[in-house]
Amino acid sequence: MIVTAIVAASENGVIGREGDLPWHLPDDMKFFQRTTRGHHVITGRKNYESIPEKYRPLKDRTNLVVTRTPGYEAFGAVVVNSLEEALALARWNGEQEAFIIGGGQIYAEAFRLGVVDRVYLTTVHAQVQGDTHFPDLDERWKETWREEHAADERHAHAFTFRLLERS
Repeated sequence: MIVTAIVAASENGVIGREGDLPWHLPDDMKFFQRTTRGHHVITGRKNYESIPEKYRPLKDRTNLVVTRTPGYEAFGAVVVNSLEEALALARWNGEQEAFIIGGGQIYAEAFRLGVVDRVYLTTVHAQVQGDTHFPDLDERWKETWREEHAADERHAHAFTFRLLERS
């Protein structure tokens, strides 16, 4: 099974501010939906709760919520106690590619454990303030694809889709 992190991060590594995204990029959201549809998505509890209630659980995906909170329930999602448990469940279900979708603690844990094979990174071309950051990637990560998007009437910031693979 391939383990993929998918994230949008500003040039200074910010991925969130006060439980929300610090930007509105409709085409990035469409990319996220298109890329993760039909797969297992693994998220931390706080990140899951930051998704507007009307969109939870993310449709057409198996939602796995990682939390250490005893008795936590997430309607329509599967609650697990660790990232390792989430990955084992996805493997057991025959998943070909599981997506880690955040937040900051889950990303940090995944990279610390060395379980991430590739990263879909949307680089938002801005320096923004925030309280949640994506881990710095080292030289082992090589870009294998990119697609650039200019700022326009729907997107306040230019952004670049990138696929990075661990070498």
